[in-house]
Amino acid sequence: MEILLAFVIGGLFAGAIYMILRRCVVKLIIGLAMLSHAANLLIFTIGRLTRGKAPIIEEGAKRITEQVADPIPQALILTAIVISFGLTAFVIVLIEQVYQVIGVDDVDKLKVTDTSN
Repeated sequence: MEILLAFVIGGLFAGAIYMILRRCVVKLIIGLAMLSHAANLLIFTIGRLTRGKAPIIEEGAKRITEQVADPIPQALILTAIVISFGLTAFVIVLIEQVYQVIGVDDVDKLKVTDTSN
């Protein structure tokens, strides 16, 4: 299963970099979203894919003896999802404002406004 996820993660990273390097800002947003998903899958895979019980120590026991799921990668991924959602929303609003002012979505044409002021 980890091998399959490694290929998926590699494909997502490659696709994200390809999309980020395009000149259209919409593709930039899609690339950023793909990059965040690839990073989340990478963290999830690093935390090992094990099926187990919740990591709760039974009353009277001093340690966990069974195989349990590691909650740290899941907590990190949830935090990363929230942060990436906020970042994506901010980028969409920022690009919408730029599009309303300039009227283009080509990154190369955005340089024109730097010299017009």
